Amino acid sequence: MISTALEFITAALGPLGPVIVAGGLGLFLILLSLPVILKKGEDPFAKLGKGSTPSATFNKKDGKGRMNLRYDSGKMNLAKFEAYLTPQNADELTAARLKLMQAGYRSRGAVGNFNFLRMILGLSFLGIGLLYSLIMSGDLSALQVSLYIILPGAAGYYLPSYWVERRRQTRQQELEDGFPDALDLMLVCVEAGQSLDQSIVRVATEIKHSNKALSEEFEIVANELRAGKERVSVLRDLGERCGVSDISSFVTVLVQSANFGTAISDALRVYAFEMRDKRIMRAEEKANKLPTKMTLGTMLFTVPPLLIIMVGPSVYDIYVNLGAGGQ
Repeated sequence: MISTALEFITAALGPLGPVIVAGGLGLFLILLSLPVILKKGEDPFAKLGKGSTPSATFNKKDGKGRMNLRYDSGKMNLAKFEAYLTPQNADELTAARLKLMQAGYRSRGAVGNFNFLRMILGLSFLGIGLLYSLIMSGDLSALQVSLYIILPGAAGYYLPSYWVERRRQTRQQELEDGFPDALDLMLVCVEAGQSLDQSIVRVATEIKHSNKALSEEFEIVANELRAGKERVSVLRDLGERCGVSDISSFVTVLVQSANFGTAISDALRVYAFEMRDKRIMRAEEKANKLPTKMTLGTMLFTVPPLLIIMVGPSVYDIYVNLGAGGQ
């Protein structure tokens, strides 16, 4: 019976039929076992309240006579799968959370959502590759089947990482471009008599439409300062959260100014002058790189047409003369 089944599969799907069937069966079993593996016991605190409205659950007793202190919103989320979707190592979790935070994703479940998206895209692209291999099994070799199955799965798995990295670089570039102007505005506010906290709030309000990312960072700083968090800790969190060297240096300047007791306006004036010079140097650097970058384009799109214009008529005359001499 087994031999007959193998012969039938080989005749239907080609020489790689048994491998394809085994891979499809394995993928099906993995998908089938996912709900059982990811199933997690009910949160004891979730038993305190059940229902979709506060009036249905709050201040009511459960089966054991205890008072419900909160209610279940009824919204489905990935909290019960958190143990499987977040790194168990504290260092890896911190690094992943910091990277997502620098990309602009600050929600509590950002790491879990990111890993869930990687898993879903990886399995989806893997299934698409397997389906394509099943359809084209008769015309593909073993190496081609393996590539068509593995490469889409790997691409789907690493696609969210690529997106987050690109988003992180774009956001950091936006912060770096808008920081000198924000620093000049902060210096004006401080010299006008406002405190550093008030100037941060004012700058966050003024640059909201021109640089949204930097405005959000300053708003977070202002809210943390209002909440009573220590200023040095708030500033250091700002430098770590942005991941931009200019902002980290700015934080260092303010911390040293507070430690040594120097005037904040003097420190801001000196650093703002340095930031303006640095911005000019960056612009000059880009301008100096431009001729080198244009060399390849000039060679590809300018030299061949010039050669055709200059050498083309001579080549044509030689061809005509050779043809006339042959006749």
